[in-house]
Amino acid sequence: QVRLVESGGGLVQPGGSLRLSCAASGLIFSSYTMRWYRQAPGKERELVAAITSAGGSTNYADSMKGRFAISRDNAKNTVYLQMNSLKPEDTAVYYCNAVRTLGSYDYAYWGQGTQVTVSS
Repeated sequence: QVRLVESGGGLVQPGGSLRLSCAASGLIFSSYTMRWYRQAPGKERELVAAITSAGGSTNYADSMKGRFAISRDNAKNTVYLQMNSLKPEDTAVYYCNAVRTLGSYDYAYWGQGTQVTVSS
């Protein structure tokens, strides 16, 4: 059974930092591209950042560039999202996603999400 468990969310003041973690089990973690998404109330889920299976390439949504950093530790089956200079508009539930393509089929798994609230 595949499990993705996010942690590290919470309440932080504007300008502060948080580090999210997503621990994976039940899959060959090093074979999966890992992504962070977020969903704010009343809005669609949006991609925050992604990192390839070996960690050699990352990409970010424009509004997160320079503030957020995604990384992974394949030995620990964990992906991280370091979030700096947080703004109130970063408030959302953050989700971890694992995806792998085999042939014509995409295997995709989601975590349950962790709440991030940026407020003074």
